[in-house]
Amino acid sequence: MEELNRKSVDEFKESEKHTVIAVLENIRSAYNVGSVFRSADAFLIESIYITGYTAKPPHKEITKTALGAQDSVDWNYFATTKEAIEDLRRNEYKVFAVEQVTDSISLEKIHHLPFEKIAFIFGNEVSGVEHETISLCDGCVEIPQFGMKHSLNISVAAGIVLWEAVKCSVKNYH
Repeated sequence: MEELNRKSVDEFKESEKHTVIAVLENIRSAYNVGSVFRSADAFLIESIYITGYTAKPPHKEITKTALGAQDSVDWNYFATTKEAIEDLRRNEYKVFAVEQVTDSISLEKIHHLPFEKIAFIFGNEVSGVEHETISLCDGCVEIPQFGMKHSLNISVAAGIVLWEAVKCSVKNYH
């Protein structure tokens, strides 16, 4: 671990985090949740907010894909995404849904957004972020896609978006 310069769970918990939060709204697959925990750990983000029927630790499938990240990354559960957004607003976060909608911001342009604290809501694998949730957000961000499908697995989308946000955080605030 030392040669790889990896943090222990305690070192991770004590480290200064990037002020980025991933919100998981009604994610069907616990494997996807575990994968988001791994990305959150890799990029040293502040927290994961779990909402609705999304699986939460401890859970066998989360543990299988998180590989311990469920123990290092802070997380909170909210019955509704609205409650999670209210908490984020109290803590001065800008909130963006990751969704393909009219007037969404292309991901490569988020460095133009004036933020110090940002949260991204990732929606259900089939139906995406709920319309009611989108109406509560500061906007939507979408990942540019050029192939036939124009959709990504939620864990892949989270990895891409979280990395881009951390790049902005590192460049602008650290």
